Parts: sequence; C-alpha cells; structure tokens
Amino acid sequence: MNKKPLIAAAVLVLAAAAGGWWYFHRSATPSDQLVLYGNVDVRQVSLAFNANDRVAELAVREGDHVRAGQLLGRLDTRSLVLRVAQSQARIGVQEQALLRLKTGSRPEELAQASAQVAAAQADADLAQQQLARLQAIGQTTAGRAVSQQDLDSAQARRKVAMAQLQNARKAQQLAVAGPRKEDIAQAQAQLESARADLALMNHQLQEAELKSPIDAVVRARLLEPGDMASPQRPAFTLAITDPKWVRAYVAEPDLGRVRAGQEASVTTDSQPGQPITGKVGYISSVAEFTPKTVQTEELRSSLVYEIRVMVDDKEDRLRLGMPATVRLQLSSNGKP
Repeated sequence: MNKKPLIAAAVLVLAAAAGGWWYFHRSATPSDQLVLYGNVDVRQVSLAFNANDRVAELAVREGDHVRAGQLLGRLDTRSLVLRVAQSQARIGVQEQALLRLKTGSRPEELAQASAQVAAAQADADLAQQQLARLQAIGQTTAGRAVSQQDLDSAQARRKVAMAQLQNARKAQQLAVAGPRKEDIAQAQAQLESARADLALMNHQLQEAELKSPIDAVVRARLLEPGDMASPQRPAFTLAITDPKWVRAYVAEPDLGRVRAGQEASVTTDSQPGQPITGKVGYISSVAEFTPKTVQTEELRSSLVYEIRVMVDDKEDRLRLGMPATVRLQLSSNGKP
C-alpha cells in the first residue's frame, strides 16, 4: 500500500489547522482592548516679523528646540534707532516749553513790566503838565501867546502818553497773570503726542525682534539674513510638542466603548514593543469618512468618528504624521 498520499493528506490537514490557529489568534482582539489606527498630530505655529524691513540675523535652524521668549531673529533697525533719537530730542524741546509756561513770568520780567509802567506814567504826567501850562498861558494872554496848533499838539501828545501808559499797565497784568491755561494745555498735548510717537517707535524696535511664543521645535526656517521680511512672509514654522496626540478614528458600533479620559497605549512600527501611555482627550460629535492615510481593516468608505489620544511622550519618540496603533483599555465586559 502506498503511504505517500496518506502522508500528504496529513501534512495538508496539519497545515490547515496551523493556518486556522494562526489566523484566529492574529485576527482575534482581546475583549478588554479596542484597537484603533491613526497618525501622530501636533499643532504648528507660523511666525512672521510684524514689520517690513531687511532680516539682519536669524539665531536658530531646523530641529532646534526653543523656549518661550527665546530670540529667533532680528531685523535691521539702524534707521529706526535714529528716528527714536530724533523723537527723544523733540520730547526734550516740548518739556522745556511746557516748563516755561508753567513757571510763568520771572521776577526780572515782573520788574521790567513795572519799570515800563513807571516810564509810561512819567511820560503821561509830562504830557499833562505841558498841556496844562499851555492852556494857562493861553487863558492869561487871551490866546495871543499860544497858538491853537500848539494846544492841539499838546493834547495829542497827552493822549498818546495815556495810551502808552494803559498798554504798559495791561502788559504788567499779563506778566503777573502768567500764560493762559489754554496755552499750557496745548503745550501739554504736544508733549504727550511726542511721547506717544516715542512709545510707538520703541514698540517697533521690540517688534524688530522675533521671539518664540512657546516651547517648541523649529520645523522650517523660511527666511535668511538679507531677505526682506513682512507680516505676510513667515520666517519660521514651529511644531508644538507638548501637548502631543494621536488622531485616530473609531467606527460607530464601537463609539459607545470610548469615553473621555479613558486609558490608552500607543505603539509605532519602529518601536512596537515600547508603548507610550495616553488618555482619550477628545471625541468628535460629527461622523466623517475614514481618511486615506489611516490603515484600517474596515472599508475606507466607512463612516467613523475622530478621537484624540493625548500621549505623554517625554522622550519625544513620536513624529508628526507617524502611523500609530492605539489600544484602549476596556473592562472585562467590553465597556469602558
């Protein structure tokens, strides 16, 4: 009897049994776990100078870790520094003008005004005496010793002297009263305007320095020294590594098994034996089609819900866009 067919049949049976066992254990998922597939996701920040000028210096490159407040780059500020100095000089002029108005008249100016009043008073007294003398002579001689023209001239000189005296007195009153409140207010407003201009230029000086708003990693350096910067041209792209999460998708039948705060472990193809702990931080309320970048065993046209698993990646092993496998921990009955 030929035993070869029996041996071949036995080998086939054993192979089929082994294949079935392998397939069963390969496809079976533990009842206390829900396996999802997704990609590592991080937020990015595009940083641009808030001014239009030429780049003078860039201090970091791709891959550098930066801290919040760290200087990343600086613009050419030579012309702006000169304008700041000019504005400071204008402020000095305005401060002295305001101080002069607030101080009022000096004692010497008041004494000068008093002297001018005294001089005008003396001229008025002299003109009055001359007019009175001529009038007395005219009355004594019945107008024969003094002509009418002389009397008219004396009266005119007296009026002029009295007007000059009145003008001197008014000038003295102005010197005693000092500047008008409106003039002081105008000088104060001009000083505040000059100070505002200086504050604006100092702010522009600060904006000439580009600083990191957060702790991050430089993902792209888009300008170089000598380039013309503007608010519309980003200089750096920063990747925010904390927080970091995995964007995964869960089918509608499994949605009831997922809740916020649920513990999870994340593994990658490069380090499958070193899981990273995490928790579910977000569950979408809107269904969508499975993205083409997610490798799932279901049809790609199936409707799924996005979840985000926040991970504690202290060793910075996860990279943006890296495929990842998420295992959510369930209770023995299959519920969260």
